[in-house]
Amino acid sequence: MAALIDAIHVKRRTLFEHENTPYCCLDSDISTPTARGGQTLVRLKIRNLLTNAVFEKTFKAGDKFKEPDLEMISASYLYSDADGSHFLDQGSFETLTLNEQMLGNALDFLLGGEIIQLQKYNGNPIGLELPMFVELAVAYTEPGVKGDTSSGSVTKSARLETGLEIAVPLFIKEGEKVKVATETGEFAGRA
Repeated sequence: MAALIDAIHVKRRTLFEHENTPYCCLDSDISTPTARGGQTLVRLKIRNLLTNAVFEKTFKAGDKFKEPDLEMISASYLYSDADGSHFLDQGSFETLTLNEQMLGNALDFLLGGEIIQLQKYNGNPIGLELPMFVELAVAYTEPGVKGDTSSGSVTKSARLETGLEIAVPLFIKEGEKVKVATETGEFAGRA
């Protein structure tokens, strides 16, 4: 039997199962009552790993959750078509397909052949675990003009090799590799 997790012990990035659905905790807040006999409540901001919906829910401190039957496997991104995005399981060499809802904005950060972590719930693929940062080449950007800082904004728009558009500093040129934060989709430095 899977281990049980008390609601009061759920912290950021904890994975748990509630009502036969896997969730990831994004934030937790514990409310201790001031009156005698009051119950300690745990307010969790959680993401449904099947639908990617994010919401807040309050639980009693003693509520218990099961650990989800989640498995992380290494997979390489192959291609995308009308059926979805296809990945090759590096262990079994089986092709796994994820639909647009399962991927969210992950395709903005993926190149063909790139190896990432794919999540499986009860043996079925449900989504991707992207690294914190990815390195992508700048496909197009306007050249930075000296003295272009009068507006106070010292960034310009750049289109990356995946099609993602981000704001980059003026000194970044076409063909350069940049580091992008996958959580926010923002420039994080030169690669």
